[in-house]
Amino acid sequence: MTSDNPVPTPLPGTSRPAHRAALAVLLTGVFLAVLDTFIVLVAAPALQRDLRADDADLQLVLAGYQLTYAVALITGARLGDLFGRRRCFVAGLLLFTLASAACAAAPGPGALIGARLVQGLGAAVLFPQVFSTLQVLVPAERRPRVFGLLGAVIGAAGVTGQLLGGLLLSADLFGQSWRPVFWVNVPVGLLTAVLAVRYVPESRTPAGRRPDLAGAAVLTAALALVVVPLVEGREAGWPWWTWAALAAGAALLAAFAVVERRVAAAGGTPLVSPGLLRERAFATGMVLVLLAYCGINSFFLVLSVTVQDGLGLDALGAGLCYLPFAVAFFAGSLAAGRLARHGRLLLTAGALILAAGHAGCLAVVATEGGSLTAGALAAPLAVIGLGNGALVTPLLHTVLARVRPAEAGMASGVLSTGQQVGGAVGVAVLGVVFYGLLGSARPGDVRAYGRALGGCLALDVLLALALAVLPLLLPRTAPAGGPEGAGREEREHAGRA
Repeated sequence: MTSDNPVPTPLPGTSRPAHRAALAVLLTGVFLAVLDTFIVLVAAPALQRDLRADDADLQLVLAGYQLTYAVALITGARLGDLFGRRRCFVAGLLLFTLASAACAAAPGPGALIGARLVQGLGAAVLFPQVFSTLQVLVPAERRPRVFGLLGAVIGAAGVTGQLLGGLLLSADLFGQSWRPVFWVNVPVGLLTAVLAVRYVPESRTPAGRRPDLAGAAVLTAALALVVVPLVEGREAGWPWWTWAALAAGAALLAAFAVVERRVAAAGGTPLVSPGLLRERAFATGMVLVLLAYCGINSFFLVLSVTVQDGLGLDALGAGLCYLPFAVAFFAGSLAAGRLARHGRLLLTAGALILAAGHAGCLAVVATEGGSLTAGALAAPLAVIGLGNGALVTPLLHTVLARVRPAEAGMASGVLSTGQQVGGAVGVAVLGVVFYGLLGSARPGDVRAYGRALGGCLALDVLLALALAVLPLLLPRTAPAGGPEGAGREEREHAGRA
């Protein structure tokens, strides 16, 4: 690795103020990228009314961000290796900030969806630079602690998004309704970009190869052909083109595997190494990540719509509805940090708690019927938060600890992509279930909204039970050297720079 600045080895946890500042700046970028996945959920009903958007438009506002975010993540990581990680972090952050301003000023649903797609690209360029930079700079013995902090920040951003979105909509700043949920990114993004130039050291891989543009193009088309018909199909009455698109998407996913094998055979660097998919640890971990994030984002969407349109809560009330979840999530995250050595069993325990929480919510919805209130959901929401904290916070590190050191860097990028793909597909699939069960029910029909939420909760219970079994398929121990060896050579080179 070459470096524009000398890079001392010890980073977080030392007394060096510059190191702590660099970590804070990087984590702020992560916080913004994840926040924007969730802050829109509380704002969804308001922006739908204001822009006269239909249900499919609303799902594309949510899933479109995650789709471009997912597809461009690995390419974004390669760009950082080639052109410099700090440079790409700042460029991605500025693109994200500019797109946030465009979202805030969007005159209609089409413009908002387009701006969200660009915003996702910006997040995809900035986010992987955080993983790569920390992998290079953080010593092996401190990496679990730092990546645990990173996991906690990712979780906190999701919870904060719900609460902050509610506060901003309730305040109705300057009569702007939902638009401040995007404007808030602008000053924070600009300040973070300035601080990144000042405090984050530059790094790159001298032998960095060009991005796999062919693989990225095929994967982009495949995911779009899967997600878009799932989102638009119900609204359009499932015409023939939706089924044709789904079939074409499946075919392109198969073609993607062929393209990646050819790129590897030609001596290039594929987005996903064919050998990586054959590793049990990675294949199991990928399914874990996809299913976990499929459930998280979609649950927040249907719950936000239910409590606002169904139960009649305003945006602030909807945000406060997540408070029991937030408190329990932080408790689960803290417990997960102390119990991280138990790895697989911790993930299984978190998933079982999550299943119990969803089952509790389902029982409340079924029992209360037309008398359902947000307060009745508080206790099971706390259980869901506890399970998510115990499951999500240690998930990436537990999986990566069981991947061969040579594959750790690529695996982290692909798993991060899996988070966004899972979120986008979850919003699309659970959206089909929710709006299908809701039918033509009018806002305020508590029984109808409860029935639609209950259908999604039943699926979430099954999803959580699957998540409880999958960790047991992970290898019991890490491979020799573990991923802790990743980045050591670059760090030593940086120390000599």
